Amino acid sequence: MELKEAVKLIWENRKYATDDPKEVLSHLNEEVAESLKALLRGEEERAKNELEDALSCIFIALKVMDVDIEKAINHQIIQMKKRNEKIMILKKDKVEIYVEGTLKGGWSVWGEDDEKEALKIAKEFGCKIIKE
Repeated sequence: MELKEAVKLIWENRKYATDDPKEVLSHLNEEVAESLKALLRGEEERAKNELEDALSCIFIALKVMDVDIEKAINHQIIQMKKRNEKIMILKKDKVEIYVEGTLKGGWSVWGEDDEKEALKIAKEFGCKIIKE
């Protein structure tokens, strides 16, 4: 089944009829929260069912907010690829940050504490770390 057809079928068979984005997103949030709660209780099967319900809610929310599902997926793939192209080069006396091969910034490293802080920042921002 194609994605747009699936969204159409879910839209036509939804249990609640609203065009209010806040209400739709609130319902999505509830389903995700229920999935998490079930998982935390060790109820994996229930967590999966709630997650499936959340998937339907995502499709409904995208339709209510007039988001083209295929464009959204393609955009997310591009964004995710970009996130994987961040590199921190840790040199003897300085740090350099590259995004998609372009130097975006850097700073001096004066000691072990500065190096630890740089590694913490790299992890926080999802940078690949290269030590020279």
